[in-house]
Amino acid sequence: MRYAHPGQPGAVVSFKSAYGNFIDGRFVEPLSGEFFMNTSPVDGSNIAQFPRSDARDIDFTLDAAHRAAPAWGKTSVQQRSRLLLQVADRIEQHLEYLAVAESWDNGKPIRETLNADLPLAVDHFRYFAGCLRAQEGTPPKLTKPRWPIISMNRWGWSGRLSRGTSRC
Repeated sequence: MRYAHPGQPGAVVSFKSAYGNFIDGRFVEPLSGEFFMNTSPVDGSNIAQFPRSDARDIDFTLDAAHRAAPAWGKTSVQQRSRLLLQVADRIEQHLEYLAVAESWDNGKPIRETLNADLPLAVDHFRYFAGCLRAQEGTPPKLTKPRWPIISMNRWGWSGRLSRGTSRC
């Protein structure tokens, strides 16, 4: 199936002329006021302008994250899991739109974004929603110093390899 160029009649996708940084629940312009034009590798056409962010934008983002941290820290495991499931559902509801937008942005064939990339993203959100509910918060006891372990903390979890378990 062929997809019309974004913004053309019959197109699945249309883009705004410019986007801001998504910080603290809203889109904001970069503090420098500078943008760059993103072009599509599909045909070299302009997609939209995006922020040319700098250290000040990162600081602004970190300030917002620090303000949100206390409330997020009080969010129950069940609610966090539900939020991840809602993200998965939303991606799935808009699968074709997101796949076409992604293909115009990165040049990948639509069959890959539609049948692999985005369905895998949906699966990952659902997988980690399930992991949240299964989390016990205690690492396993180790008898040898070279076994992989799971490190859990209040922010989430991360896989860690003990020294000597990787050939890298």
